[in-house]
Amino acid sequence: MHGTPLGPTPPIPLPTEKLQFAMPPMHDSLEEERRHRKERLAGALRIFGRLGFEDGVSGHITARDPEFSDCFWVNPFGMPFKHVTVSDLVLANSDGQVIDGRYHVNQAAFTVHSQVHAARPDVVAVAHCHSVHGRALAALGELLDPLTQESCAFYEDHALYDAYTGVAVDAEEGRRIASALGTRKALVLRNHGLLTVGDSVDAAAWWFVSMERSSQVQLTVRAAGRPVLIDHRAAVATREQLGGDLVAWINYQPMWQDISRSEPDLLS
Repeated sequence: MHGTPLGPTPPIPLPTEKLQFAMPPMHDSLEEERRHRKERLAGALRIFGRLGFEDGVSGHITARDPEFSDCFWVNPFGMPFKHVTVSDLVLANSDGQVIDGRYHVNQAAFTVHSQVHAARPDVVAVAHCHSVHGRALAALGELLDPLTQESCAFYEDHALYDAYTGVAVDAEEGRRIASALGTRKALVLRNHGLLTVGDSVDAAAWWFVSMERSSQVQLTVRAAGRPVLIDHRAAVATREQLGGDLVAWINYQPMWQDISRSEPDLLS
């Protein structure tokens, strides 16, 4: 590097097109897209297992099949999240009948998930687990307050299902839950837990992780003192910046890279 009487020549910045930045992949075939969704689903389940979202046999993530839009890939009933592989995943129709796979599915899962998928053709994935802080928030029957930039991503974009009727086992209950969700990204199921959706497995999984953490922050802040809320205008602006599924997908990539590199057997 040549110098001048005034000092060394400043280094030249690299062109931005030479820098790597992951974006959602495009697929050349339905089979390729199906494989991708199944890999991300198995990875998300393992991440949820790591984070302690599993509670007995409760909890599930569904991913719409790219070819058969009324069929959904889901975790096998009773299998630990942290053990799930791509080949373990089960494909079931909207009635919960197994189309492909070796295991049963949680029928309560499909009571809710199939109705959400039916009401929201834009949704690829639905996540619902009985996470600790999500259940605590749900037991209060409250929504997330705009306390941090992460919780602002849900500002006026999540709702409360203000009822509890036990384990959801009928389609009508699933339809009421789907109606409460509407066009939003997330739902607090009173006395039950959290549910999130996304246009990819990555987005739905990230929204669930972020919503669970935001629930923990809200409960912690309230226990510690008097929360200071972000004002409406700033909360809306933050949601517009951070509340889209593409941003969720990008935020999720470090988690995907970690789980796929440290536990590559999930792809088998």
